[in-house]
Parts: sequence; structure tokens; C-alpha cells
Amino acid sequence: MSLDVSPKLLAEAERGQVREQDFVETVRTSLPYAYDLIAGLVGELRDSAREFADNHTPPPSEKERGQLLRALASDAIRSSLERHFGVTLAFMNCHRVAVFRPEAQGGETHTRFTSLRSQILNQSPEFRDC
Repeated sequence: MSLDVSPKLLAEAERGQVREQDFVETVRTSLPYAYDLIAGLVGELRDSAREFADNHTPPPSEKERGQLLRALASDAIRSSLERHFGVTLAFMNCHRVAVFRPEAQGGETHTRFTSLRSQILNQSPEFRDC
């Protein structure tokens, strides 16, 4: 399971009403490594003039890698985190997450980061089984 959903949040979803802040809190507690990594990158970005901040450090274990993959593979989780933090997320390989300022999306740096060429150039044998 990707998320540890509380009975209260499940009941809200069954009624059709889910507050995004409750969903993001569920993500934070269910996928703490992914949430904290993104939050840290957002802090780095806000403290700089750069267009983006990214992670190059592999997760400490497959458990944390799984959290990251689940968070970024889900459209609902990913877009909620983007709205919550006010950023655009980009993802490459098994752990290279980048946070961009929203206005950078579609710009030269963002386009280069998310390009086919960049994906190919960032491949290495250790990423094959992640």
C-alpha cells in the first residue's frame, strides 16, 4: 500500500469530500522519506536564486526508495505535493528529484532537465534495478 489512510479520511473520500491538507498530511506520515526529501529541496530552492534544487544522494535503503517512487509515480500524490509546496517536481532515475519554481516550468532549464537527452546522459548501471 502506498498510503496509510485513516478511517476518518477514508470515510471522507467515500462521501466525496477530501481536504487536500488532510491528504498531504497522510502523504507526510505514510511516505516520510519522500516528503522530507522534497521539503528539504524546497527549502534549498527558497534560500537561493537558482531555478531548481535537486537530489543526487541515493536513498539509504530500498524502503525509502520505494517511498520516493510511490510518491512520484502517483499523479494525485505528486500534484498535491506540488500545490502544497508551490513548486513543480521533476524526477529522473531512481532518486534524482528536482524542485523547480513554478515559473521555470517549460523554460530552458526545466526543459533541459526533463529532456530525453538528459535522461539518457544520467543513466548508469547501478540504476538498472532500482
